[in-house]
Amino acid sequence: MTINKNVTGTTLTVGVEGRLDTMTAPELEKALKESLDGMTELALDFANLEYVSSAGLRVLLSAQKIMNKQGSMVIRNVCETVMEVFEVTGFSDILTVE
Repeated sequence: MTINKNVTGTTLTVGVEGRLDTMTAPELEKALKESLDGMTELALDFANLEYVSSAGLRVLLSAQKIMNKQGSMVIRNVCETVMEVFEVTGFSDILTVE
């Protein structure tokens, strides 16, 4: 998995490539926790994310809880496979997916 971070003012954009699973979720969690202080907007770009597991969903839920307190979070460019996981698990109702 590859993580690309870009900060513009108080907006953090994070591009995630590859698979977000048990092996890679801790890496994304660490990257987000290191970068969210002072951010009012978090945008996750999943254009190149192929798969998300329950471990990945937990990281997304954790990030959503943090951003609910300090701003907003949006997930963009979700592929059909990942969107299906969001829909089946009910995460499409919890997360803002564009």
